[in-house]
Amino acid sequence: MTKKALILTWESYQDHEVVYPFYRVQEEGFEVDIMANKLGRIFGILGTYNECTQSVYDLDDQNLFDKHMNDYDLLIIPGGVKALEYLRQHKSALKFIKEWDEKNKTIACICHGAQLLISSKITSGRDVSGYYSIMDDISNSGANYVDGPAVISDNLVSCPHYKWMGQWMKAVFEVYNKK
Repeated sequence: MTKKALILTWESYQDHEVVYPFYRVQEEGFEVDIMANKLGRIFGILGTYNECTQSVYDLDDQNLFDKHMNDYDLLIIPGGVKALEYLRQHKSALKFIKEWDEKNKTIACICHGAQLLISSKITSGRDVSGYYSIMDDISNSGANYVDGPAVISDNLVSCPHYKWMGQWMKAVFEVYNKK
């Protein structure tokens, strides 16, 4: 059985936080798709680009929503202030994250990606990390803000900054492999 990872983002993502996990999960034997606001080439805030193969608008269709829920094994939510401000307004994406969490499937989240966790209402009572500028938002959502390289809370592995991506991805695979 092929393992599949889904990176959920939007244009103007934080380049490091998409590029590194994209290749790192492939090293672990995953096929990986990027889901964003449009198909084809999308650009990060620093100008790198990736090919987006899935559309976040597919999540508006319950059949496609269910297909994506069943087809993927690992969900990666990178940061990027601009990207996340747009993505967190997409209600179907928030529902997708919430249901993913309810199924206890592994979620890897970094930096401003925690905004999606907050808007998906899955942070209360958990240890969560994110970029220091959203520390109050994380705490106000009922989570315990932790400033550490890889914060594990059940199926969720969060990280505050791309400087710790190595430790973060190592922890993601440890949590994934325990499932």
